[in-house]
Amino acid sequence: MATPLLFNPHTYDPTHFDPETRRLLRATVDWFEERGKRRLIEDYRTRAWLGDFLAFAAKEGLFATFLTPASAAGNEDQRWDTARIAALNEILGFYGLDYWYAWQVTILGLGPVWQSENAAARTRAADLLSQGEVFAFGLSEKTHGADIYSTDMLLEPHGDGGFRASGSKYYIGNGNAAGLVSVFGRRTDVDGPDGYVFFAADSRHPAYHLVKNVVDSSKFVSEFRLEDYPVAPEDVLHTGRAAFDAALNTVNVGKFNLCTASIGICEHAMYEAVTHAQNRVLYGRPVTAFPHVRRELADAYVRLVGMKLFSDRAVDYFRSAGPEDRRYLLFNPMTKMKVTTEGEKVIDLMWDVIAAKGFEKDNYFSQAAIEIRGLPKLEGTVHVNLALILKFMRNHLLEPIGHPVVPTRLDAADDDFLFRQGPARGLGSVRFHDWRAAYDAYAEVPNVARFREQADALCEFVTSMAPDEAQSRDLDFLLSVGQLFALVVYGQLILEQARLTDLDASVLDELFSVLVRDFSGHCVELHGKDSADERQQRWALGAVRRPVVDAARSAEVWQRVEELSGAYEMAL
Repeated sequence: MATPLLFNPHTYDPTHFDPETRRLLRATVDWFEERGKRRLIEDYRTRAWLGDFLAFAAKEGLFATFLTPASAAGNEDQRWDTARIAALNEILGFYGLDYWYAWQVTILGLGPVWQSENAAARTRAADLLSQGEVFAFGLSEKTHGADIYSTDMLLEPHGDGGFRASGSKYYIGNGNAAGLVSVFGRRTDVDGPDGYVFFAADSRHPAYHLVKNVVDSSKFVSEFRLEDYPVAPEDVLHTGRAAFDAALNTVNVGKFNLCTASIGICEHAMYEAVTHAQNRVLYGRPVTAFPHVRRELADAYVRLVGMKLFSDRAVDYFRSAGPEDRRYLLFNPMTKMKVTTEGEKVIDLMWDVIAAKGFEKDNYFSQAAIEIRGLPKLEGTVHVNLALILKFMRNHLLEPIGHPVVPTRLDAADDDFLFRQGPARGLGSVRFHDWRAAYDAYAEVPNVARFREQADALCEFVTSMAPDEAQSRDLDFLLSVGQLFALVVYGQLILEQARLTDLDASVLDELFSVLVRDFSGHCVELHGKDSADERQQRWALGAVRRPVVDAARSAEVWQRVEELSGAYEMAL
């Protein structure tokens, strides 16, 4: 039997982590497994608040251990460690996105606090975490969304260095229960960026008014309103441009969690889908005997493996980041944009196979099919993150420099740079190592070589027929180019992680056959864009490739998919 590549609660034992991390991750899995599938689904259907889960997390010190940086720690196990945070994202996504969401918005709410030099606020946050409290991130507004330039949360100077805050925030997770809400606003007496303020509010204060949950879900995504809320000097986290930077840098930290949550959702759904398909008989044959079914499930499987490989490798760059190495600023929106949209494709492929079974209320799959849609839309849309990725394209493809090789980062270290990222600008100065090295290491794998032809063709496009001034204002055209670039980056980190984990060559080859098809599809899309000129149209069709077909390889991968049937079922 091949080495399993997917998370399985029945066999999960994260021995690569320190003892306390290993204990907490395993305890979380055990809590859900003991709760059972019937209760899990019923809580989802009835929109029950997550009080039981948060009580468990408080009892175990889960959030306090994982989300207190070493600089504010009360014991040696507390640190901000992206590797173990990613592992918990996957587990929470596996059992239900509502649980993950309460954790995720706690991370966002803590971002401005841990970036602050306000010692009193940091101590307060650490104490609240130790008490099992959750946090919230008061950034977006009903009228302006996440356009922080236009915030209508107004702070009027009052007393000795304090303010009175009035205004509303919208789409704020945990706004019903947060012990601390990091709120973004602007002063009424200072114009421009110098007037921005991030401050800490308490959802239990009389001047904090909870309006409603804006979604029909256990996720309490609140609208709240502050009316003459007293903001003392010790509540102020950031002022001026530093407040603006804290908002963007917090989103940088938070958006990374979306990829591993998406992976967890897909893994649970895949066990259900494959088990159902393998045991269902139509026209006297198992459903999985049909060639189109095998292709869809195999595609879903290798896409999911690709999601895991890319995300695991991105963790290493995130943890190794520093003032002189900001490559994470590309790989981070890639995890948010590319991995989460791959998650949608994985669910859709499986849903095409199991069909009506995917609607049944007693399955996890029905909620997975709904919740997977949300992740590409959180912490900035796919389009916003794709546009961000484009800023790195020329430097990444054409102007590599030498960088020390980033190792696998599973060490018990504190990722303190994430809270001192500095000004949120200068993306054009970020430089990368040569992406070709990862592809060269697998030149003997047929579909890696085929995809490399397409990547080289993209370099030719950027060099000789890059978008002109008019096309540079056509975001629809640019986003098609961005999809092609994203695939090259995606393949690069997949290959780096494949080398580090000695991934089976048949799985890698099958995965890259999918990426070759994806690249070709985006080329055809680019060819049809209104503003594509004749040279670009010819290039687009010329970059289309057919994957290398290998029946033996496909059979090996299909065997891995078959082994998922019955491999995991959550107890009722």
